[in-house]
Amino acid sequence: MSSFYDLLKKRRAVRSYTGERVPRETLERIARAARRGPNAGYSQGLRILVVDDPELIEAFMDDDADERERAWFLKAAAHFFVLTREQDYHDRYRQPDKLAITGGLEIVWPVPFWHVDAGAALMLLWLAAIEEGLGAGVYGVPVEQDAQARELLGIPDDLTIVTGVTVGHPAEDPDWDRATSVFSQRRRGHDEVVRWNRWDS
Repeated sequence: MSSFYDLLKKRRAVRSYTGERVPRETLERIARAARRGPNAGYSQGLRILVVDDPELIEAFMDDDADERERAWFLKAAAHFFVLTREQDYHDRYRQPDKLAITGGLEIVWPVPFWHVDAGAALMLLWLAAIEEGLGAGVYGVPVEQDAQARELLGIPDDLTIVTGVTVGHPAEDPDWDRATSVFSQRRRGHDEVVRWNRWDS
């Protein structure tokens, strides 16, 4: 088994796959790993939709997608949709044990923790895919395609589509790799990102 730091060294956005299928039990392990992340107050608002039906994946494709993007989406073994149900968080923080702590009112959420927790699940999903010898790439579902995606995939209105993640056997694609932001943008220095005790020190 890899160490956690070894996994991190392997993490990169994969947008080129061989098209080889991945067994359902492997995809199930990845989905289970995503559920191991933190969730505020044990609200359990996370939902994961795994799509491994090639016909559904093709139907999900944007008609305007270019050839490279079509190959990325269609050759992935599966798409994992990270979803969240915000209402689960409000329901949880209106329960007696939480209200006893906050003086009878739901907390004022400093940030939308339903998205924070979804981000944690996303990273666990990604690392689990690497542990399985696979690659993963993240994409957003554009606002204008949200309704179409919901109808196609049967996603109810009370779930927010946070992100999509392609998973599959990675293929070499230096042209795509060179086109990504990692080659055009400078990585911020460690001292720009991490500070100790006070930000202004």
